[in-house]
Amino acid sequence: MAVVYATGKRKTAVAKVWVKPGSGKIAVNDMDLNSWLGGHEAIKLKVIQPLLVTKQETSMDIRAVTFGGGYNAQAEALRHGISKALAAMDKDFRALLKPKGLLTRDSRVVERKKFGKRKARRSPQFSKR
Repeated sequence: MAVVYATGKRKTAVAKVWVKPGSGKIAVNDMDLNSWLGGHEAIKLKVIQPLLVTKQETSMDIRAVTFGGGYNAQAEALRHGISKALAAMDKDFRALLKPKGLLTRDSRVVERKKFGKRKARRSPQFSKR
């Protein structure tokens, strides 16, 4: 089976993901997952969640490039990209990933600031006198 490419997104973070059959190596920005995320165990679990759901954690090699946003948003973008690549690789995986919400792009982004406001919705302090 050939290499499958997918793009995952979250907020302003984008992850370009290449998935191929292999031994379970995950390389993000030319680093392994542990050196990329350091001690953030909960976020590491978030990244490998699609592999755990499809039981492919030791049979797929993943290479990814992430940019934009923070490391949490990048990790969620990476999870989205891995899910999309696995679904494209095998149609049976889609039935496992879809109910968990892993194929849905989380569309929540920061609201823009409006004129006359201090932030998106926060008004300036009112002064009676």
